[in-house]
Amino acid sequence: MGGQYRITGDKYPRMRRPRRRGRLVLLAVASVTALGVLGWGTFQLIDVFTGGGKEASAAGTRSECGTRAASSTKAAALPEPGRITVNVLNATPVSGLAKKTADELKKRGFRIGEVGNATKEYDKKIKGTGLLLGPSAALDTSLPVLATQLPGAERRTDAARKGTAVDLILGTGFKKLTPKADADKALTTLTNPKPATANKSC
Repeated sequence: MGGQYRITGDKYPRMRRPRRRGRLVLLAVASVTALGVLGWGTFQLIDVFTGGGKEASAAGTRSECGTRAASSTKAAALPEPGRITVNVLNATPVSGLAKKTADELKKRGFRIGEVGNATKEYDKKIKGTGLLLGPSAALDTSLPVLATQLPGAERRTDAARKGTAVDLILGTGFKKLTPKADADKALTTLTNPKPATANKSC
């Protein structure tokens, strides 16, 4: 074109589309949100597979403390010597040994039942220091308490036996009961056991 509409120079006006900054901002926000959701989901999965972290650890501690408490309860249920009736029977060739032993047990707080010679089934057939014999219920009650007085004695139960009394059958290896101080210490340990490790959280 000529005249006043003539275009001069080497620059021409260019038409550009306006930048859509709004769409870019939206995409950025969506990306951050997706990453956040993914991270939260991963954390939840880790929590599930590790058993709840601190909660699981706390549950384990409570379980351990409960076990110790149960053990203490069981130990506390052991009968006192005064509630245990002991029949002292002599299976040795030494006369008078049953009465002497029964008198000593009485001084230590046990109740004494029958005192005499063992039956033919056991007479001179107990090779060790002695045999502790009682009903099935005495295995974890009366027999352990009586065993503190003669640690080397064998323990045996008779399911057909009635009553709660237990027998102390003196064997050919018997000399005397364990010293009272040692027996008292063993009885204290039996009825009040200390935990293997201290746990303040219990």
